[in-house]
Amino acid sequence: MTTYTNEQVAHLVEGSLDWDTTFRMLSMPKDNSRFEQYLAALQAKVSFKERIVLPLGPHLYIVQNAHKQWVTQCDCGHAFGDYRENWKLHAALYVRDTEEAMTEVYPKLMAPDTQWQVYREYYCPSCGTMHDVEAPTPWYPVIHDFEPDIEAFYKDWVGLPVPERAD
Repeated sequence: MTTYTNEQVAHLVEGSLDWDTTFRMLSMPKDNSRFEQYLAALQAKVSFKERIVLPLGPHLYIVQNAHKQWVTQCDCGHAFGDYRENWKLHAALYVRDTEEAMTEVYPKLMAPDTQWQVYREYYCPSCGTMHDVEAPTPWYPVIHDFEPDIEAFYKDWVGLPVPERAD
């Protein structure tokens, strides 16, 4: 099993690692400290002081706040609420539900029929970062992507102590 430096993992997170090393790093079995290195690289990249528990996307995390609660939070520090709730219900939302709005994304006559499909774009209300896009039928409810089992992930997958949490 190959081990990598904190600097290499940080370059991977930033997208500046050379392709050969990136390919080896992603395709080979992970060393035991990789997740901790990954969290450290993410933590160094953000300006907030809350501890990152689990990344959800490029700019979205589950963090442990000052009250030991786990919340979903953006890069900018905006908290969307408890990690078990659907963070999208607290996001700024733009729905592409007209032909005009769809032609901003697709060439004319290539867009989906908005009677059958719309785009829902979810943004951070504080900084404007787009966190997700859904393409459901217009009447479909907001999709809750998943609720991670953080305890099992830490104990069974990465073999680390579960971060403290107040309930």
